[in-house]
Amino acid sequence: MVEWNSLNWRQIQRRVFKLQTRIFKASQRGDFKAVRKLQKLLIRSWSARCLAVRRVTQDNQGKKTAGVDGVKSLTPKARLALTKNLRISEKAKPMRRVWIAKPGTQEKRPLGIPTMTDRARQALLTLALEPEWEARFEPNSYGFRPGRSCHDALQAIYNAIRQQSKFVLDADIAKCFDRIDQQALLKKMNTSSAIRRQIRAWLKAGVMEGSELFPTPTGTPQGGVISPLLANIALHGMEERVKQVSKMAQLIRYADDFVCIHTDQQIVQSCQTVLEEWLAGMGLELKPSKTRIAHTLLLEEGQPGFDFLGFTVRQFPVGKYHTGTNSRGKPLGFKTIIKPSKKSIKTHTEKLRRIIHKHKAQPQSFLIEHLNPIIRGWTHFFSKVVSGATFKKLDRTLYMQLKAWATSHHRNQSQKWLARKYWLTIGTQNWCFAVQKGEGIKRLVQHSDRPITRHVKVKERRSPYDGDWVYWSNRIGQHPQIKAEVARLLKSQTGKCTHCGLYFMNGELLEVDHRKPKRFGGRNISSNKQLLHRHCHHQKTAAERIQQLQSQSRITEAERLQLQAKRQALLEDYQPYKSKKRLTDAEWMQQWH
Repeated sequence: MVEWNSLNWRQIQRRVFKLQTRIFKASQRGDFKAVRKLQKLLIRSWSARCLAVRRVTQDNQGKKTAGVDGVKSLTPKARLALTKNLRISEKAKPMRRVWIAKPGTQEKRPLGIPTMTDRARQALLTLALEPEWEARFEPNSYGFRPGRSCHDALQAIYNAIRQQSKFVLDADIAKCFDRIDQQALLKKMNTSSAIRRQIRAWLKAGVMEGSELFPTPTGTPQGGVISPLLANIALHGMEERVKQVSKMAQLIRYADDFVCIHTDQQIVQSCQTVLEEWLAGMGLELKPSKTRIAHTLLLEEGQPGFDFLGFTVRQFPVGKYHTGTNSRGKPLGFKTIIKPSKKSIKTHTEKLRRIIHKHKAQPQSFLIEHLNPIIRGWTHFFSKVVSGATFKKLDRTLYMQLKAWATSHHRNQSQKWLARKYWLTIGTQNWCFAVQKGEGIKRLVQHSDRPITRHVKVKERRSPYDGDWVYWSNRIGQHPQIKAEVARLLKSQTGKCTHCGLYFMNGELLEVDHRKPKRFGGRNISSNKQLLHRHCHHQKTAAERIQQLQSQSRITEAERLQLQAKRQALLEDYQPYKSKKRLTDAEWMQQWH
């Protein structure tokens, strides 16, 4: 009998990726008959069904969110049963409505959470449809696509304006996901009848809020596995439509945010008109409050430049010693700068303030533990642009917030006393907010500790499905949201998982593992660390626990097989595992013996 934890994931992933590459290449050459045939083969494939189930039950960050069926997680036995029964059909259950806060605003965004079975079906169809559309999508589309990020979109904008100041249509599509014309979308997809019927069923399934069912006559609800792909399909063609107005006009899009760039203001206005007509055909419209025509250098409608994805893009007039130059070395008289927007800085500062206020009664080490991840994440994201001055300013703001925190702890002490207690000199650095912890020192990282590095933009027509492993494994290590430690391990492992031997793909969840576990005496040093897929990490940890129990009990091979069978039963039936509670070794021993 096949067991979930004993499946050969290396072989499964290779089979699926081989089919996806064939779909991508067939779509590139326009052979849609071959595309449909290969998609049908992939959807019926056992390997693709296994991979789809794994992605929604193990690899997905939102896997613990339940749909209307109330199912948050599946045991290995249930995953295997779902894989065996996974088929596309003409039916779909309603989605559960969940409201989440929009970053930096008081508004809330509605999510529609499908059931676990529908999520697995959506993941299966995404495996089949994504390679086809990756071969067809326009080069300057960057949102919700494998191997692309907002930093690629920003670099494309920089390349478009660095030689010349230009007019920019800065626009946002109003409630894009909720208003897409479903019939226009299905017609545009032009896919097989079986896939069309399944997608129509999801679009028309409705959403449950509490005990009330609401119909969904328009849109593709956010929260579904396939929804980002459907939104990108709906918006595909915008760049081509702009090129019909002027070949020199450039449209750069990240999901439903886009900019249209040209030197002539009238052409930019014409592009806005034709885009409004084009979007109307998909049931969409521009959001007036977030749409304006700006100039990168001159004062136009309030201020020069524009904000895009949390960054400010602007050109500043400068003297001959600081000016940028064109391709011939001629001075331009201005310099193009991309930096964190005022809104992003304010949101980050407020978040730090809230954390400090929330932990005002906690010890210094506790506060440092909560601030460090926020600072590291924010500075890592903004380290690809001109952020040096911003980082220093934020360090000064944070110092003032921490000074107020320290004063509230010791109201009767002098500022000199507070400085000696909470700020240390470490090496050549003075005024480090730090505390002595045993033999070591726990310190607060500073924004300015993060070096500024240049982001290398993805090549326009490249896709992870083109089969160039070397190119894409190198790019994963350069991704702006990859931690420095992970990037180093990716480089040393040449982009491969040391457990299964497969290359890491964009979008996969990666985890740092200790080669020799810390509970067995392993040290927390670089030479004892490796990078694994999350599912590979789970397999390795389970095998280590069996090995530990085997060595402690000194059992025979027959007893080991019996123990492994008991372990499988425990994984499937033991209630604390279902509720995701971590068992100690003693609890595992008690259950198995």
